[in-house]
Amino acid sequence: MRSFVLWTVAVIFMAGASVYQRTTGPTYPKRGDFTVAGESYDYRLVRSQETTAKARVALPGPAAGAEGSLIYRRYPTEDEFTVVPLVEETGEDGPEMVAFLPLQPAAGKIEYRLELVADGDRIAIPSESDAETIILRYKDPVPDALLISHVVAMFFTVLVGMRAGLGAVFAPASARLMSWITLTGMTVGGLVFGPFVQKYAFGAYWTGFPWGYDLTDNKLLVMWLVWLIGCLLVGMPRRSGAVPRGLSPAGRTAVLFAAATMMAVYLIPHSMRGSELKYAEVDAGTPPGEAVGTGRN
Repeated sequence: MRSFVLWTVAVIFMAGASVYQRTTGPTYPKRGDFTVAGESYDYRLVRSQETTAKARVALPGPAAGAEGSLIYRRYPTEDEFTVVPLVEETGEDGPEMVAFLPLQPAAGKIEYRLELVADGDRIAIPSESDAETIILRYKDPVPDALLISHVVAMFFTVLVGMRAGLGAVFAPASARLMSWITLTGMTVGGLVFGPFVQKYAFGAYWTGFPWGYDLTDNKLLVMWLVWLIGCLLVGMPRRSGAVPRGLSPAGRTAVLFAAATMMAVYLIPHSMRGSELKYAEVDAGTPPGEAVGTGRN
């Protein structure tokens, strides 16, 4: 029963981390709403797009006669903003007002906003109280098998890592093996699959320390080092059939700290300070593939 309860709690932690990561961060759709003639419309604006097609920006179509504009420029630059009209189309959920952002090389970003004129009102999206524009980043396609393997391995690692942390408190005999499984999963999912995902998407295997400030890479590195120290302190698992031995106070503390660090890392939104195309270098003649650095958001 104790094992069942610990695994259940670990699953809850893992599921919470998964939902949080899927709903936060600078690459997930920007959600909000606007009101026209007393009726509310929910929007979902794209912030990530593969380089295989232009990014489609769509608003749910309000009353007939509404007009709108998409206003954008490359980010980060001091370019003049380009304005293009929104065109009425019929989408899966009904009428939409649509425009497309120009295609950019991998890691290229565009900042944009929208303006809507309907029922005599001018509506800014995001709202005028939100000073920031929406920033979209282009990426090259990543093979599905590689991406799925990376994601599954990382969330499996979170599951086992949370179980190891709980075991350090309530079932020390199981925490040693769980800790080593966590470190192995993180090594394969994060330090093997992860760099290949980034290479496909943005052309570089690693943009964290010591070569850059990519927050996703750096937080993975910190997490991996903490779990490595924890595993060294608890020692190797006993062979099958051997009598399990408990953890030393230092080992229990190290595993618990590693699990807490993992949870703290997963509270940081994904893709923060990720790869970003340096347009100043591109404009000076540098090939886009050689002008990718670390972003500011």
